[in-house]
Amino acid sequence: MTWQREIDELRRRQGLAKEMGGEEGIARQHARGRLTVRERIDLLLDDGSFHEVGTVAGAAEYDNAGSLKSFIHAPHVLGLGRIEGRPVCVVGGDFTIRGALLDPAVLMMEHALEKIALERRVPLIRLLDSAGGSVLGIEARGRTHLLGGPEGWSVPAALMAQVPVVSAALGSLGGGPPVYAASAHLSIMTRNTSELFVAGPPLVKQALDIDITKQELGNYKVHVYRSGVIDNLAEDEQDAFRQTTRFLSYLPQNVWQQPPRLDSGDDPNRRDEELLSIIPKDRRRQYDIRQLIGHIVDRDSTFEMAPFYGRSLVTLLARMDGYPVAVIANDCKWYGGAQTAAACEKMTRFVDFADTFHLPIIYLVDCPGFMIGPESEREGVERKAARLAVALSQLTVPGIPIILKRAYGVAGALHAAVSRAKLRYAWPSGEWGSLPIEGGVMAAYRKEIEAAPDPEVKRSEIEERIAQLRSPFRTAEAFEVEEIIDPRDTRPILCEFVRHAQQITATQLGTKSRVGIRP
Repeated sequence: MTWQREIDELRRRQGLAKEMGGEEGIARQHARGRLTVRERIDLLLDDGSFHEVGTVAGAAEYDNAGSLKSFIHAPHVLGLGRIEGRPVCVVGGDFTIRGALLDPAVLMMEHALEKIALERRVPLIRLLDSAGGSVLGIEARGRTHLLGGPEGWSVPAALMAQVPVVSAALGSLGGGPPVYAASAHLSIMTRNTSELFVAGPPLVKQALDIDITKQELGNYKVHVYRSGVIDNLAEDEQDAFRQTTRFLSYLPQNVWQQPPRLDSGDDPNRRDEELLSIIPKDRRRQYDIRQLIGHIVDRDSTFEMAPFYGRSLVTLLARMDGYPVAVIANDCKWYGGAQTAAACEKMTRFVDFADTFHLPIIYLVDCPGFMIGPESEREGVERKAARLAVALSQLTVPGIPIILKRAYGVAGALHAAVSRAKLRYAWPSGEWGSLPIEGGVMAAYRKEIEAAPDPEVKRSEIEERIAQLRSPFRTAEAFEVEEIIDPRDTRPILCEFVRHAQQITATQLGTKSRVGIRP
């Protein structure tokens, strides 16, 4: 006697599960330019590494004799696998089956995988393609379903505090899935084949009497460029998987490990001559901050996060002497590099992320202050700035600011919180103060200027007189800026800083305790 009959039944059910929603459902998915969930998992993970969990979870139909007539797998596929040899957990919606609706049974499956990721302390990747909830299940259950429970969001919150989480929006997401998309350290959506919203066009029409398409309501132009719900844009699904793989390469498996070092082959003592002239002498001229960063970090080592949101601030991962680092920089090509409400929010999330995964922080400062004007006030820049200040005050990882050019006002002063040692370096092009001279002179000397025979000439005279005093050397004489450096020495100094930082982060492994105002 053996159990072969039962094993044959298991294999039969697993075979039916791999048929997903059938040929017609798969064809519809492909016609939309989207891959099936199993194709996605095969592309994302190392060949042959996927170990599925819940292979026979789904809806079965039996005849009067109790024999299986049909079987349709649950509309989600989940399990464990490897990316570049590193273990991960992955879950994806199968839109070919009932639009991958999130019914209570499916949510139970997803929560089970989240707990596996927590227990094994491995990254979690969500391949989101789900219509969310639906009224279709009410008649089948004979009742409505009360959402929530004892655990609520405690497991997703624990995941964010302990392991890297990536969410890829790969289809049409409604209801709960968009919130899962945002509940990640990196969120990605595809350019032409994804959209997300808390309620779709039918509900918008019913509630607001607005006619709108899915793409108009929640495509990449809305969520990557404007709302900031999604960090990165992918050209297609393969690009989303490449970004996922590259992002994870900078991070440890969990907060009890340090980020992995990879030999970049780049000389840590490299001194690029271009840095000597990259900041224009003409203060009205702009420069390319990403080009500047490329001269400092390991060559070809950058991965930018949220490049189209809060564009006056650049946030990216890079390597210094092979060690992963978190780089922040103001971009003078957008609002002159001013801290907008969106930029403050973006920086808050990024420094929290860096602190969680023990990434030393480098802040390249060229900040003229907060963005001013009625729109900035309506966006609540002050509240976003207060949250950023709290996030910076709670940093535990080593950080270092390099003042490239401007550091004005409260926004410019926030660079100091990056370094607990208060060691700040500045280039000879650096300048700072309560506010820029050009605008501040008119505010401080209004009466004198307006009383002059030629107010414009008087204003220029005062500006020129005060400008003589903004030399960084005068500040260094008072030891208010700790060191002025040759720009070409920036990379060697930062590589040494990052090497020393590893000794500190090695003592900080584990979860971080944060209190106060948070986003």
